Amino acid sequence: MAKEKKKNRFYYNEDFLGSPQGRSMRILSEYYGPLKKIKKNKIYDTIVFFGSARIKPIDKAEAYLKQLSSSASNKEKFRAKKDIEISKYYEDARQLSYMLTKWSKNLKSKKSRYIITSGGGGGIMEAANRGAKEADGISMGLTISLPFEATSNEFISKDLDLKFHYFFMRKFWFIYLAKALVVWPGGFGTLDEVMELLTLIQTKKIKKRLPIVLYGSEFWNSVVNWEYLVECGTISEEDLDLFHISDNVDDAYDYIIKYIKEYKLKGPNF
Repeated sequence: MAKEKKKNRFYYNEDFLGSPQGRSMRILSEYYGPLKKIKKNKIYDTIVFFGSARIKPIDKAEAYLKQLSSSASNKEKFRAKKDIEISKYYEDARQLSYMLTKWSKNLKSKKSRYIITSGGGGGIMEAANRGAKEADGISMGLTISLPFEATSNEFISKDLDLKFHYFFMRKFWFIYLAKALVVWPGGFGTLDEVMELLTLIQTKKIKKRLPIVLYGSEFWNSVVNWEYLVECGTISEEDLDLFHISDNVDDAYDYIIKYIKEYKLKGPNF
């Protein structure tokens, strides 16, 4: 009987919590809920991987091309061949995550340092969590509920699959503890994330100069004409120093490690 009475409280009432009047409580739950799990796992800071959920590992990309029938359209064949071409980003993300996790595990600290964090889905996100797991490290996945996309990949560490409803709260947790960010080829979501990140640093809302790697020069220089933005005066030439474009896992790794060691970045970013 006592339990039934307790269930009558508003904080148990799904209709209230899902209503417009309960919105502030839902937002706060996406702050305090992740905070509790992060503290429980003694996570002090993170390295974040952004990128497309659609990029396949090489074995799946090759298998898809092989299973296409001879009657497949030219568009389908082109797409399958392109999947193989860009699968290199999956494999490179996996390798870089592995290397960074091995490095962080060798640090002498009672806290979990520089934990690989992804959006928790497939593609580049899966590769990031997979590489960390293969290095016997932990990693986080900040998944988002979407109507057309599966969420959590199988490589996220137990208790660190943090599920979000609100994009802005998910982006807060991406950036709050980040000490480096690697942005791989992606679509609207990835572009949204990297442009907001660059804006926060450019406007000094984030006062730390975090190392940002844009991985894949062909992709990034095709998608964004950085020099034209400078030419038009919509950004300054110095703004191009906010990020480092890389095509090589070793180069990206060296840039991140050197930056972290040189600037001794500590604590939350806000």
